[in-house]
Amino acid sequence: MKCTSSRFGSFEIDDKSILAFPSGLLGFPDHRRYVMLDHDTDAPFKWLQSLDEPALAFVVIDPALFHTDYRVTYSPEALEEVGSMEADELTLAVILTIPSDDPGRITANLRGPLLMNPRTNLCKQLVLSDDYPTRYPLFPVESLESGSNPQPVPTVACPA
Repeated sequence: MKCTSSRFGSFEIDDKSILAFPSGLLGFPDHRRYVMLDHDTDAPFKWLQSLDEPALAFVVIDPALFHTDYRVTYSPEALEEVGSMEADELTLAVILTIPSDDPGRITANLRGPLLMNPRTNLCKQLVLSDDYPTRYPLFPVESLESGSNPQPVPTVACPA
């Protein structure tokens, strides 16, 4: 399938790599088809690119890489929507916010993780309790204020 993105231009993807969000994402209910694109570096960040809107893409990351205590309980309805009754076959990602004026202050939305079933490619954005912040800092604020310099998010191109 040929795709167009305002960020990555035109590129081909295998139809089997299309991720379907039957309920859409919060704020984007009509955009239901996405593809996950890797960075061309060793960075753990990925792009969730909309196939329905070329200008819509989110930077995402596996929350286990920066928050080892992050635990999510899946409702039976959520499991049904992604076509699974086995939580251990599912993956999670969280959407990042990267301020253009200060990339070191990246935050993750822990309240709205993306539940994904790699077997069915069905996905759902969950809405968790207020116990989880929508802007959880990836880098400790103390290290930013003490003058240490976090690694910036690299600029990437869409894989060929």
